[in-house]
Amino acid sequence: MLATLHEHSLFAGSAVLGGIHRLSADVEPHVHDFVEIAVVGPGRGRHVTSQGERPVRYGDVIVLRPGAWHGFRRCRDLVVGNCCISAQALRHELAALLDVPMFHRLLWTEPVAAGAHGLVVTSVGRAEAGDALAVIEALERDLASGRPVEGRVFGHVATVLGILADGRRADDRADEARAPAVHAAVAATVSRLEAAPEQAWRLEDLAAAASVDPAYLGRLFRKHMGVTPLGYLARIRAERAAVLLAHTDLPAGRVGASVGWDDPTYFARRFRALAGLSPSEYRRRGAGTQGDSAISPPGAAV
Repeated sequence: MLATLHEHSLFAGSAVLGGIHRLSADVEPHVHDFVEIAVVGPGRGRHVTSQGERPVRYGDVIVLRPGAWHGFRRCRDLVVGNCCISAQALRHELAALLDVPMFHRLLWTEPVAAGAHGLVVTSVGRAEAGDALAVIEALERDLASGRPVEGRVFGHVATVLGILADGRRADDRADEARAPAVHAAVAATVSRLEAAPEQAWRLEDLAAAASVDPAYLGRLFRKHMGVTPLGYLARIRAERAAVLLAHTDLPAGRVGASVGWDDPTYFARRFRALAGLSPSEYRRRGAGTQGDSAISPPGAAV
């Protein structure tokens, strides 16, 4: 099975995790149950994902949603800075990050686009990458200090996101600036879907709960989230199914049923479309990896 990194064992009570890693060995394919932003610094290596394998470059920015898998090969003095955010915190105390259009695009819209399989690789200039790595290093120090620095920690996360958003291409920034704030009906629907993705939601039920017309909710949702309400629901289900496949021995059919896909054949088809592998292939990928410690030191993520 794919080894899984869990926020409950790595985050030490915080909503975020940060660290600078210098890699000179392979990092086996693994999955997280949190959102990871990896900023690539100097060095050499190759990045392995469901989209294939490619060399990494100074300034690459890798964003992974929960359930997306990746690894590194042929690393030689490769510097990678991780800024990781609790998926639960993004639904609660850090939910305001997703209200900022440029952050929403990076953390949600692009990784869940068709064919993205829960991850996106973008890039910034070397100067911006260096700035982001410096902030991640400060985040790591503050998290290790043992002092109550929650405000500084959250500030570091926002600064990292700001540096990366500003460092992207001018046309990307223009698109982000034009994006409107998330509509209240969309926000309420997101909360309902994330609270109970296993329910047999219908567009009509969601619209009635938000006191809007179904067609209008559909248009609003696609405008703000980039997908339909049921497409958003499918992504949440796939993310949670991926974590269950990676770190439990539940039969694939039971995994699908537990997230709301009762038909095993339909579950397999939807999961493959969203994760890039069938449930059985996803579970086999990385077989033989002996848990979190085979990937990184305790408290780390890559």
